[in-house]
Amino acid sequence: MSYRVAMDIGGTFTDVVCYDELSGAVTASKAPTTPGDLAEGVFAALGRVVDDPAGISFFVHGTTQGLNALLERKGARVLLLASRGGRDVYQIARGNRDRMFDLRYRKPAPLVPRQDVMEAGGRLDYRGRELAPLDEESVRAAARRARAEGFDAVAVCLLFSYVNPAHEVRAGEILRAELGEDVLVVLSHEVAREWREYERTSSAVLEAYTGPVVRRYLAGIERRFSERGLAVPVHVMQSSGGLVNASYAMRRPLQTLLSGPVGGTMGGVAASRLLGRGPGVGGASRGNVICVDMGGTSFDVSLVVDGRPDVNSEARIEGYPVLMPIVNLHTIGAGGGSLAYAEAGALRVGPESAGAVPGPACYGRGGTRPTVTDANVVLGRVDPAWFAGGLMTLDVEAAGVAVAELAGELRLDPLALAEGICDVANAKMAQAIRTLTVEHGVEPREFALVAFGGAGAMHAAFIARELGISEVVVPRFPGAFSAWGMLEAEVRRDLTHPYFRPQDTLDGSDMSGNLVTLERDALDALAGQGVPEERRRVEHAVDMRYEGQDYTLTIPLRDAAEPAEPDFLAEIAARYAEAHTARYGHATPEAPVEFVMLRSTGFGSFPRTAAPAAGVPEQHAPDVRDVIFDGEVHRTPVLRRACLDGELAGPAIVVEETATTVIPPGCLATVDDNGFLILKVNT
Repeated sequence: MSYRVAMDIGGTFTDVVCYDELSGAVTASKAPTTPGDLAEGVFAALGRVVDDPAGISFFVHGTTQGLNALLERKGARVLLLASRGGRDVYQIARGNRDRMFDLRYRKPAPLVPRQDVMEAGGRLDYRGRELAPLDEESVRAAARRARAEGFDAVAVCLLFSYVNPAHEVRAGEILRAELGEDVLVVLSHEVAREWREYERTSSAVLEAYTGPVVRRYLAGIERRFSERGLAVPVHVMQSSGGLVNASYAMRRPLQTLLSGPVGGTMGGVAASRLLGRGPGVGGASRGNVICVDMGGTSFDVSLVVDGRPDVNSEARIEGYPVLMPIVNLHTIGAGGGSLAYAEAGALRVGPESAGAVPGPACYGRGGTRPTVTDANVVLGRVDPAWFAGGLMTLDVEAAGVAVAELAGELRLDPLALAEGICDVANAKMAQAIRTLTVEHGVEPREFALVAFGGAGAMHAAFIARELGISEVVVPRFPGAFSAWGMLEAEVRRDLTHPYFRPQDTLDGSDMSGNLVTLERDALDALAGQGVPEERRRVEHAVDMRYEGQDYTLTIPLRDAAEPAEPDFLAEIAARYAEAHTARYGHATPEAPVEFVMLRSTGFGSFPRTAAPAAGVPEQHAPDVRDVIFDGEVHRTPVLRRACLDGELAGPAIVVEETATTVIPPGCLATVDDNGFLILKVNT
């Protein structure tokens, strides 16, 4: 067995990357996603890079099954079991308004209606001491109702179970004994052993809501791969950017919620390492990368800062809080398949997408409404005869008809409208990047832009110009870059331990002892994932805040022994003040601090795959055609990426198997030693 394979299942295409461990060759391909049965698209893509699944030594894939179930509100029917007196915690949620000036703002509708919330007697205090024993009969009553009314899952969230999970553990034993394997039972302390009742309840409900869908999908994929001869475990990307095997993912399905998109972030981490940490064009640090993934349906933005992914310990997904390590990802409905339409006499683009079926008009599958891809075809920015490496031939006439019909409705010239469609999409994508950078005090001009996805390289230079970013990096196989990033990811297991201590009562040796215990558990978890001992490591951090604050910042620790050092308190307080200044613009160094949570993360590394370098330039005569830029016609060469050598001045169109790169006038492109296409953008 010599093939390491990664797969990213998108809304329009399923991308696959194969690394041959014997020859070092990296190949990529794609196949249309098959929404009715995703496995069909999976095996169609796989068959283009691997003849026999029995030759695969490692397989990982990203899935959006859970996220799609949430977005489409097609998840499981959930029964929620709460502590007596706490039935309405999930319904009340938080009182803050996310959009202060939106007079029609409504909080997201709970995934569990109030009538499907039951109470269990018994109570612990805030220290985890039992005040009243668990009322087991109330738990059995919940099981009887779940069985009688056909609930798919039961979520259990009892007060202070993050400190002492005994009541939840016993409730889980009763429910699983009564309901068997057909009903998923989710315990909040297993999902998120953290404080804040509503957020923990929301996390448990999200896992219960999406879990059955994810479990069925993963079980089906494992079974069908096994039938085809795959002899190794199926690995799955987590929302944190780490990997787990499918058996663990089926036990903790919430971890896969953003499984697909974060593969690109991990590819960005690998790209920043290969590019080096020195300054790039315009003084931007190459350890700082903005990852933009533009596919057929969506546009995803994430950050790599100093060579590390931007990971938060909590997030909001579709308005619902979730407590788990998660790559800070911002997604909007803007992709190659985003539909353009008229509304109130103005041009709108997205978020509705033509999807895989029927797809853009130029795909010739029955689509008649114009999309971003159709606009690029009309502008001449796509090679219709060699789209997706020649796997598809585009219908230029159909794209022109679709754009012309909308142009007539808006009383515009078709070419002007086509460029307007691209401009509107570019503006929306630039604003998405500002949401993750400028709105958080981050200057995008200090970052390089790594563009990937099937359409990312087509729009990257225009987005960079709007943001003042002077360097764009287009990796090899940009359309399958998220899949390649999965091959660069590590196995990851995150453990937490509530540890509330004011600074004046802190016992550093006790904190260190707790971290040592977490480290041992993390290493054991990695061993259970099959990671060799020499490839395991653990990193530690602590959540801190100033006294009187509600929310915390996560501060890294050197190792588990650091808290036992004599000057630890002064050092960690200074580190916290620095982080507070970076996040909020100010700090109060003289104020006392509090410790809230200990975090330990185990990492298991794999041998690095080689960068998919370009190799020796091939010989292929370029085609020259008319392409529209800024309303003017430019005679523009269309070149194969495998033929590039030296510098290339824009305008130019570069085509390859998985994507098209558009180099506008005024830009200069070069190929580096790793095969990355580096665009110097005139800002």
